[in-house]
Amino acid sequence: MLFDKIFIILALVLINNSLASEPPLAVFTDEELIQHITTDPVIALFTKDDCKECKNWEEELIGLRDELVDSLSAWVVKVPNSYLRKLYTPNEEPALVFFRNSVPLLYNGPLDDKEIFETFFDNREPIVRELTDETFEHLTQVSTGATTGDWFVMFYSDNCVECQRLGARWEAVGAKIKRRINTARVNKHTSGAATARRFSVYDVPELILFRRGKMYRYQIPKYDVNAMVSFAETWYKNTQAENVPVPQSPFDDLTLMIANTLRENPWIMKLGSMIICILVIVSVVSKLRNKTETPTTKKKDK
Repeated sequence: MLFDKIFIILALVLINNSLASEPPLAVFTDEELIQHITTDPVIALFTKDDCKECKNWEEELIGLRDELVDSLSAWVVKVPNSYLRKLYTPNEEPALVFFRNSVPLLYNGPLDDKEIFETFFDNREPIVRELTDETFEHLTQVSTGATTGDWFVMFYSDNCVECQRLGARWEAVGAKIKRRINTARVNKHTSGAATARRFSVYDVPELILFRRGKMYRYQIPKYDVNAMVSFAETWYKNTQAENVPVPQSPFDDLTLMIANTLRENPWIMKLGSMIICILVIVSVVSKLRNKTETPTTKKKDK
């Protein structure tokens, strides 16, 4: 009996020593992180000083590191006190982000090694598709019944800071609903300008769910992953359904483009009104001038 207790104690000591001998996570600065995500897969844990929860996440990742490296060929690192963290999540540290081809995926789940591994392994390639004016209708078929399934689409622009911050969360949404709903994004100002005009998208980011010939606008005043997933799955039923407009003809799109330009640049209308007023004044003055000069000319002729 005494021998059994001694054996158990020794075994526990050996296990603890084994765990203690695990090297810590490599530490990246913001500059090193930016450099590596352009060439390699990187799993980054954003941490801060004096954070007990951060240490718990770090310990979990240390135990999972070998499996992640072997399966994903990824760097597994921590980035303490990073200014970049706000680009990927509005929440405080810790935050776990998987970069694939520079595309960030925010992990939105519990501290569980199995779920972390499955989430990253199942989404080792970016989920969100980039749609353009040329590909949108062909791939989504939203105006003909959407035989390709439902689509949850984010309209964004390159100069929209909130859109950039939403990217990692949008990938997380795509990861959670990809077996039921397609996730995509459209650049409102460049390759998807005509598509944005077609759906009356004026401000970004704007999220629209396309389902069975109807469209539902996301109007919830927060962009956390769970809220967006809930909307795509069930909450859309509480919003007003709109008919999906058919693709526009070139003339109709030109008309919409002019209307949107005037809407977004009201100064053009003001400038146009001023120019018209000036032209009217010049025209009236010119006519009055001609009337006063004509009798004088006739008197000289006599």
